[in-house]
Amino acid sequence: MFLQSQLAVVYSQLAGGPVWKQARGTFVPPEQITMARENSTPDRHAITRRTLLRKAAMGTLALASGVDDIFGQRLARSPNIIFILADDLGYADVSCYGRPDLKTPNIDRIAATGVRFLQAYANSAVCTATRTGLITGRYQYRLRVGLEEPLAGNHPEVGLPPEHPTLPSLLKKIGYGTTLIGKWHLGVLPKFGPLKSGYDHFYGFRGGALDYYLHNGTDHRDDLWDDDVAIDQMGYLTDLLGSRAVEVVNDYAKSGQPFLISLHFNAPHWPWEAPGDQAESNRLRYGDLNDFDGGTQKTYQRMIEEMDLQIGRVLEALDTHGLTENTIVIFTSDNGGERFADTWPFTGRKFELLEGGLRIPALMRWPARIPQGRTTDQVAISMDWLPTLLAAAGTAPDPAFPSDGMNLLPMLTQNAAPVPRRLFWRYKANAQRAARDGDYKYLRILENTFLFNVVDDPMERANLKERRRDLYAKLVTEWYEWNATMLPEIDESYTDSFTGAELADHIGAKEASGKADNPVTPKASPEGPR
Repeated sequence: MFLQSQLAVVYSQLAGGPVWKQARGTFVPPEQITMARENSTPDRHAITRRTLLRKAAMGTLALASGVDDIFGQRLARSPNIIFILADDLGYADVSCYGRPDLKTPNIDRIAATGVRFLQAYANSAVCTATRTGLITGRYQYRLRVGLEEPLAGNHPEVGLPPEHPTLPSLLKKIGYGTTLIGKWHLGVLPKFGPLKSGYDHFYGFRGGALDYYLHNGTDHRDDLWDDDVAIDQMGYLTDLLGSRAVEVVNDYAKSGQPFLISLHFNAPHWPWEAPGDQAESNRLRYGDLNDFDGGTQKTYQRMIEEMDLQIGRVLEALDTHGLTENTIVIFTSDNGGERFADTWPFTGRKFELLEGGLRIPALMRWPARIPQGRTTDQVAISMDWLPTLLAAAGTAPDPAFPSDGMNLLPMLTQNAAPVPRRLFWRYKANAQRAARDGDYKYLRILENTFLFNVVDDPMERANLKERRRDLYAKLVTEWYEWNATMLPEIDESYTDSFTGAELADHIGAKEASGKADNPVTPKASPEGPR
């Protein structure tokens, strides 16, 4: 496929067809190309099959070697992309975001050689929903699978529709190789899977969690796959994912094909098993992987440090092949931290629309384009990565499925001022609603409503809804208007939350009912905005 695409490019240059334009990654129509074929003598400029094949082979080799100039014309090289996603990692769970009791030198290296986001959000406070927003670049509530919080059990009819454009499918269309390594959690075979949604290759697991040693899911069934073939392989999961990522980088480096590698770790998601904790794995062999009688801060730290070690191996592979300069590396999390996480300076955690459940670390480096060692106050969200990465690759979202996210490149490469955002969330458990507009955030949990300035008050303590009634009413109205454009909540979708019996700091919290809550708009309510 890659050789065919390069043959097409070379033929276009020789024959006057469309040429890939470096500046924006767009095609230039033949009539704009000054090739003066009509004024040329046939013998001097005739294109024979032998000439075409010879020059195509030369061009392909040149591109594979990273040469910019072919036949006197500069060609743009598409950036490689490695998207690293941690699972349930808190905002301050890595040292470059302030965690004092562990070291993450390789993740810190991404920050030091790129940009660190100070106001990055997840699309949801839980896994499946965020992953839906990430891969489609749209609010997850536009799709049935996005209503799952998270997708629980093997529901054969619920998953990411294969026909929906995704980040890997759109990059694949322009010649990228695409590989997912790690967690999928967007539907099971035979209807759904990574290979049906744009990935060429898949190595990892399809469910929401995996034992790090036994490689079985929450249903105690084996769930480790190589493409669509179930495999049995020994080893600590984080290490296996890191090793496969290094192998894939090596293979793409040899081929010269631009690539997207989605490296979606299970770490530091439960079960609480660090390297060397096989005894804990055996203890949970027939129990609940989501155990509330296991884990320690030390175990959690070691899980993060092992993930950092594997990230370092991947970065080293890029260095070895001379790919670092033109490879985009992103590191982030799918939602806020779980029970052992550090979410400072925020309150709340996974399953909650408080800042601690939504705010995540986010790092991006691209040495060829992005200045090093910067921070940005640009408000960003998971679904921004699709339009951002497509723009970097010289393409755009499918116009039939416009992205709800924003291209972040101008703020990162041109040092443009941060753009104010309006973002919206909802979470079925405990009827949670949230909207951020500028520095302010509307929040509803059950029947309690709030207005916070989350820049001045990141812990969400000072409820300003009475002092700023006009602003409060504005954000509530915006949320209702947005919600009217999304799928409604349904009783059938799963939702999860922590209870007081599970976490001692959740005093009085009861198990969520799972019932849909589709409130009427403020105009129709005699009591006004809720």
